[in-house]
Amino acid sequence: MVAVPPPEALVVFALVAAAVAAFVTEVVPADVTAISVVVALVVLEPWTGVDGGTALQGFASPATITILAMYVLSAGVQSTGAIRRLGTHIAAFTRGDATRLLGATVGITGPLAGFINNTPVVAMFIPMVTDLAEDARVSPSKLLIPLSYASMLGGTLTLVGTATNILASDIMDELIGETFSMFEFTPLGIITLVVGLVYLMTVGQRLLPERIKPTDLTAEFGLDGYLHRVYVQPQSPFVGLSVEEAMGDLDVDVDIIQILRGEETIIAPADRQIREQDVLTVRADADDLAAFVALGALRRLPSAAVTEAELDEPEGTGTLVGAVVPANSRLAGETLRETDLRQRYTDTVLAFRRGEELIHEGLADVVMREGDSLLLYTTIETVESLRESGDLIVTDVVDHRSAFDESLPPLFETRAPLAVGIVAAVVGCAALDLLPIAVAALGGVVAMVVTGVLGTDEAYAAVNWQVVFLLAGVIPLGLAIQSSGGAAYLGELVVVAAAVLPALAVLALFYLLTGMLANVVTPVASVVLVLPVAISTAGLIGADPFAFALGVTFGAATAFTTPIGYQTNLMVYSAGGYRFTDYVRVGLPLQLLLAVVTPLGIDLIWGVT
Repeated sequence: MVAVPPPEALVVFALVAAAVAAFVTEVVPADVTAISVVVALVVLEPWTGVDGGTALQGFASPATITILAMYVLSAGVQSTGAIRRLGTHIAAFTRGDATRLLGATVGITGPLAGFINNTPVVAMFIPMVTDLAEDARVSPSKLLIPLSYASMLGGTLTLVGTATNILASDIMDELIGETFSMFEFTPLGIITLVVGLVYLMTVGQRLLPERIKPTDLTAEFGLDGYLHRVYVQPQSPFVGLSVEEAMGDLDVDVDIIQILRGEETIIAPADRQIREQDVLTVRADADDLAAFVALGALRRLPSAAVTEAELDEPEGTGTLVGAVVPANSRLAGETLRETDLRQRYTDTVLAFRRGEELIHEGLADVVMREGDSLLLYTTIETVESLRESGDLIVTDVVDHRSAFDESLPPLFETRAPLAVGIVAAVVGCAALDLLPIAVAALGGVVAMVVTGVLGTDEAYAAVNWQVVFLLAGVIPLGLAIQSSGGAAYLGELVVVAAAVLPALAVLALFYLLTGMLANVVTPVASVVLVLPVAISTAGLIGADPFAFALGVTFGAATAFTTPIGYQTNLMVYSAGGYRFTDYVRVGLPLQLLLAVVTPLGIDLIWGVT
């Protein structure tokens, strides 16, 4: 019979429950919740045992410093065009072959994510994969979840593969005085990556739906019936007015996105004068179109169907662009009316896609969310500016001058070899124990800036500060679970519940628990909450704490069953047109498969007892 937990543990458990509820409901941002935890731990010090100095240890943690530095190193490699160059070679190898495309996508993303933060990797691969899917006439829905999952599995190859690996190593050092070396769990990482990739190439492909059919972008965003052309008659009151002036006082939801004037095509024509005999390409529903035609004395051209082919101008003046609102975008929480998208990029938003939902009306007042997809009509010259801004991740560009066919400068005329060399040096120093990983990574940041690969402003901008504060905030919570006796109490509960189970089965339960928790409260939080309990339980049942720490670390990398569990899942959510249940359908079998493979691998390589 297990005794009642001590009062200190009850207070910490209540704090954990409140933090988990806040993480799940997102009543405030996750980083704000984490910092609130730091404050609460100190206020409740008589019960938590966490004083001011201990509460702030997360900010000085090697895990926090290393993750901060890895964001900068990843941005340095990305800025040199190294990943885009890789995409060009992939395109040359896979063009037109669906199976080779899938194999190349997961086979390259996985190993690459072991050394470069997987978020920028996935951000760069989304447009490449969607373009190649179009060439191969394959639904991008068949490729984008595998892209995200492969990057997550690749993160288990090295210590620097994910933030959770480094955090787990740091917590383990605090609890049992052991850490993971750079390639400590690479053999197990290879096993899980191979098993995962085989699953994605076979069973996973059968389970994935074709949410987006391989058609043009106007069809993907359901714009049939929303794009029209109208003729400006001589008696129209719009003649002689600019587009902005003509539309200023009209109470209709209509956008003029293009003016056809003889052989000339005018894109983003807000300040251009409307002339008689112009043909206007407009976005509107049937009712608003009828009102617009009547008010402007226009004539509708019902036979002029507007599709991707009509909007993709041969001379390259205008193009359709698909884009996703990324995590931490300044656009999230804003409406189009409140932003300066049109002024900055001379574009028009034609539609939104939120998962499977398509939005065509009232676009100016739609509050944008992370993961939303937008269909834009803009000039080809502004696409690169859109890419560089970070406001949106460009996923599709209707431009026959494909990025894969563009001429790239010779490799050694770029800084790509230098950037890759710096990352390799950081990994090598940590692997050979020449420097602690945090110090080596900071040295790499200095090298990136001193050699001109990145400017200081670019280095600061590359850091995901929300993740940094989240890490710093939740680290002391794990210490409180341990110091309050909470970890020991939960361990005793597991021992009683698993009295008839072997240590290997208990390890598998912890693996599953961590993975399922990671799907809801992020992998970082799941490691902080579960790792102290797992290590305590290992000691109570006579198992190896190191093996249980490995199980929790790998379990945190399996947030496969929700789009919110990991940010790369959210990045591909709208781009693939997925439903929430698609992640359960494809991710849950993989999570259960790895719950068998990973504990067996740990037992085979290191032993559990």
